[in-house]
Amino acid sequence: MEPLSHMGSDMKIAVCVKQIPDPNTPYALDPETHFVERPQDQVLDDTDRYGVEVALQLAEGTESTVTLVSMCPAGNLQGVRQALAMGAHRAVIVNDPALRGSAALVTAKVLAAVLRKEEPDLVIAGTESTDGYTGVVPQQLAELLGIPSLTFARKVSHADDKIRIERLTANGYEVVESSLPVLISVTSGVVEPRYPTFKGIMAAKTKPVEQPTAADLGFGPDQVGPGASAQEIVGVRAAPERTAGRKVVDEGEAHLEIVKLLEQVKVI
Repeated sequence: MEPLSHMGSDMKIAVCVKQIPDPNTPYALDPETHFVERPQDQVLDDTDRYGVEVALQLAEGTESTVTLVSMCPAGNLQGVRQALAMGAHRAVIVNDPALRGSAALVTAKVLAAVLRKEEPDLVIAGTESTDGYTGVVPQQLAELLGIPSLTFARKVSHADDKIRIERLTANGYEVVESSLPVLISVTSGVVEPRYPTFKGIMAAKTKPVEQPTAADLGFGPDQVGPGASAQEIVGVRAAPERTAGRKVVDEGEAHLEIVKLLEQVKVI
């Protein structure tokens, strides 16, 4: 896969990332709130590796900086350190138990508060996290920050202080361009994420990680968490197992049985 093209001045780049429980390790739900019990050991969301790689490629050969921005329980910072080991320079992790159960819009407001302080030229995010799948936080962030949003980027380039992307669509792609500052959300496969080197892993241990609370960012207790999210999880149940299908033996008129079944479920 070809590296990203970039010809422009130095940038301050912020990448929105998230630590999640390892998908390969079973985890539990709180029996009362139905929230995920997040362990100390968490990994970098796989979709965010693409955003980090895009930022690093755009920063190569320049004095640009790459800052990770996240709202999550810090735990032992395993996932954040994975992104720092790839080459990001520093991280700001909003770590506060009061944020537990916050919905997408509250998450966007908290991240926006961090980004206003950071004043980046470019904000990069994945299209959605694999533990939430709302797919709306990047657009909410752009609206809160008052900057353009270029979504579903399958290719990114930087030249003359402008960002150009190929936006993935159902029928192909569109070429979209914006001046800085701008937010882009990238799709999986936009680049091939690098693997951290041993040198990068060791360096990540000493890179700065700030951990402000919601109060540090100016949020009161009634502005975060479930109470500010206008939603409630009332129950969780296992998905029903698939039942055995019906076999139709074709003796020349099987199509009539299929039509009858389609009529019963009101497809035709």
